[in-house]
Amino acid sequence: MMNLLFGISVLVFIYLIYVLIKPEKF
Repeated sequence: MMNLLFGISVLVFIYLIYVLIKPEKF
C-alpha cells in the first residue's frame, strides 16, 4: 500500500511540473 501511495505521489508531482512548464496546455 505504501508503494502505491508513493507511485501516485510521483505521478502527481510530475504532472504538476508538466503543467507549470506548459501553461498553454490548460
